Amino acid sequence: MATAARPAPLDRAAWIRGAFAIVADDGFDGLRVEALAKRLKVTKGSFYWHFKDRDDLFAAVLSEWRDSRIADIRKQTAAQPGQELAALHHTIDVYAAARNRKGIAIEAGFRLWARQDAATAAVVEEVDAERLACTCRLFRVLGLGETEAAARSVLLYAYVFGYSMMQCGRFAMDAAAVKDWIGRQIATG
Repeated sequence: MATAARPAPLDRAAWIRGAFAIVADDGFDGLRVEALAKRLKVTKGSFYWHFKDRDDLFAAVLSEWRDSRIADIRKQTAAQPGQELAALHHTIDVYAAARNRKGIAIEAGFRLWARQDAATAAVVEEVDAERLACTCRLFRVLGLGETEAAARSVLLYAYVFGYSMMQCGRFAMDAAAVKDWIGRQIATG
């Protein structure tokens, strides 16, 4: 008589990954313990081995998002001396790509949640400040003054996040050529 293999118990990180999947699909309003347990195919009681309550889960998700976003922007904007312009173009290319709809949905979810929660708003502001600081450093190394470097950093993120949330399929344009032109304008003016 064959016995069914028991699934490996979930760790805290698996619950957090599951929470991100729900945020991508349903936003933070959909992030409930029952819904998460159902998605992970475990009992709700299993949740309480890893988290005190829903607020504890939210804090863990927020912390993971902050840490991963800051690590990612530092990685994307890392440049060897003399490669700062290439790093800016790379950053624009990575963040303006429409290939990561899940990541865009999660980003939007955090920004919406930040409108309702002061702790989340502070974390979103911290992430945005680091994003801007990283690109601003690249612009400064390229010889721009502080004001112009800051302005181009804001423009870069306004473009990549704005573009990632738009649906441009019905607009007559060569998307790759437009993205390239905008990237050149932001990076080199």
